[in-house]
Amino acid sequence: MNKHTARPSATKVAKSPARRDGGELLLEIGTEELPYHFIVPALAHLKEQATRALTEARLSYGALRSYGTPRRLVLIVDGLALRQASVVKEAMGPSKAVAFDAGGQPTKAALGFAAGQGIAVESLQVRATPKGEYVFAVKQDAGRPAKAVLQELLPQLVGGLTFPKAMKWNESGVRFARPVRWILAVFAGAVLPIQAAGLTAGNRTYGHRVKAGHRPIIVRDAKSYEAALERGGVLVDPERRRTLIQSQLNRLCATAGFALHADESLLDQAVFTTEWPQALIGGFKPDYLAVPSDILMTSMKEHQGFFSVRNKNTDALAPHFIAVANTQIKDLSLIRAGNERVLAARLADAKFFFDEDRKVRLGARVAKLAGVTFHQKLGTMGQKQERVRKLAEFLAAQADPGDAELGRICGRAGALCKADLLTGIVGEFPELQGIMGGEYARHDGESAAVAQAVREQYLPKALEGELPGSLPGQLLSMADRLDSIAAFFHVGLVPTGSEDPFALRRHATAIVRIVLEGGLRLDLRCAIEEARALVVAEGFKGTPESEQSVRRITDFVFERVRHYGRTVHRLRDDVMDAVLRAVSGTALDLADVLRRMQALQAVTLEPEFDPLIVGFKRASRIVEKEQWNREPVNPALFSHPAEEALHRQADERRKDFEVEMKQGRYDRALGHLVRLKPVIDEFFTGVMVNAEDPAVRGNRLSLLKTVDEFFKSFADFSRIMVQGG
Repeated sequence: MNKHTARPSATKVAKSPARRDGGELLLEIGTEELPYHFIVPALAHLKEQATRALTEARLSYGALRSYGTPRRLVLIVDGLALRQASVVKEAMGPSKAVAFDAGGQPTKAALGFAAGQGIAVESLQVRATPKGEYVFAVKQDAGRPAKAVLQELLPQLVGGLTFPKAMKWNESGVRFARPVRWILAVFAGAVLPIQAAGLTAGNRTYGHRVKAGHRPIIVRDAKSYEAALERGGVLVDPERRRTLIQSQLNRLCATAGFALHADESLLDQAVFTTEWPQALIGGFKPDYLAVPSDILMTSMKEHQGFFSVRNKNTDALAPHFIAVANTQIKDLSLIRAGNERVLAARLADAKFFFDEDRKVRLGARVAKLAGVTFHQKLGTMGQKQERVRKLAEFLAAQADPGDAELGRICGRAGALCKADLLTGIVGEFPELQGIMGGEYARHDGESAAVAQAVREQYLPKALEGELPGSLPGQLLSMADRLDSIAAFFHVGLVPTGSEDPFALRRHATAIVRIVLEGGLRLDLRCAIEEARALVVAEGFKGTPESEQSVRRITDFVFERVRHYGRTVHRLRDDVMDAVLRAVSGTALDLADVLRRMQALQAVTLEPEFDPLIVGFKRASRIVEKEQWNREPVNPALFSHPAEEALHRQADERRKDFEVEMKQGRYDRALGHLVRLKPVIDEFFTGVMVNAEDPAVRGNRLSLLKTVDEFFKSFADFSRIMVQGG
């Protein structure tokens, strides 16, 4: 390519008010029934991609929304411009000296550049640039009709949707979650005959598979689309279905005298597995209530998507369930009977597993954990369980050194905590890990405290989920998570960017929550060191960075502390950073760290604080910049009253400061720092630090160093952002 015939171009889009003559765009992708958990991410992706594509295509619009059911993904855009916004495109070509000869006639370079830009050579403009005079091609693009642009854009939207699993079903080679059966595309009242997934779009959609059959519904525009589908047995708006389902659930429970076991994930499932929902109540044999309610509820939820209910008076699980069918008919008896029959078989299986599991004690299963792989680089689940046991006992000794019973409970719970992985129920329902361990421990005669700790070991299960309710449960959960973090850091499997395959960030967040919300007082750094030592003792091959694991894990936990402080306590990043830097390398009591952060943030609101920090930073910079003999402060070398005042006040305040720090009264401790502001100001006003006499100069630097260290014993105030600092 000739270097004179291609240059970067500039585009200027004409700014204009929102178009009032816009049209409505309706795109519907009709499919075979989609998995319910595919729909919400697909709708979010469709909306995001459409927003980006329309913006890049210079098509303004009013509102953009997406809807979805098991058989359709829908995009509706209101007030979409009928034409692209006009744009001026400029491209710089060769220099004037190259483009024109001495007589002012265009050269081959100018002719080639003009031809390449699609304009007459006479239209080239000469402009002055920082590099000299160059020729420019300036073109006014009035924009294409939106209809033409959309026929190119919409097939890309359809083909660009991604799913966890996709399939091919025709010769087009398009991959989609399920076969696409029809496409509806209407803009401004007219069909957009786009080609996508081997189909040509039209103006036809289809209603509910049962209520409307295969009769097509002709769609004129987006406004009438929802009403036409509703007549065809489809509530296309998920929020309308959600509201309807919730009201049906409430009505059924009120009529039958039950209390619903609320479950948002089940409600989401019901919303996206139905187009015309109808809730109905069914029952099962009361004999099955002898099986733990967790098993029954999980079986109903995971296998059938049924809601469980409780007796209002006793709060005990009732032998009934609520299903949400995908049709509304007068006689629901056949659907009810079918659901009851299927559930009975599932509950019979669950009862069989439960009965069989109880024939073998948890303790007898522990030895077989040696045959269960934890990770190919980190040995067996048996090894992990033993590390967790030792770490739980260690944490118990930290949390309450004088409570031998706490250590015994944590040790016993740790020795049994992973054994339920070998039970039939957990094999069938992995989400019951821990829960069934606690149930079987209780059945085996273990103490209530041990059984509860085993049951709570995986809490919290989500970032904001329920925390363990007992101290042994908290310590066992921490031990399990600390071990996982230490183990994976040792072998180099650490989170990078958005990748976190072993959920280590979630584990670290759980540790922070358990400590802070559970009120635990222990040295987390010491716990991290112990967790790493237990992993190293196993002889697993570490990475070159594994020697720095304690520091790296501590920094990793600090990031979760920052996130927690930011989102839960609205703490400033600079405040948190200042405190965390000050405690780096010391005993790490997170509860104490949080209280320091809160006290520091509170004092930043005082009017004296910002000027104080400006003075502190000045002192800190001077100490860092200058070189001196680092001798102790010698009062005999003072030559100005401000030196004596700063030295005396710092000594006096330090004594009171240390008393308040030991008592944990951090607001008062900070008050002593704030009250040093006048003498610090007087020092910088009256004293020249860089005195000609080296001894005097060194003594003044030593004085500033003592002030600097005094402040940094609470926090690294150099991290605090203030005006003028």
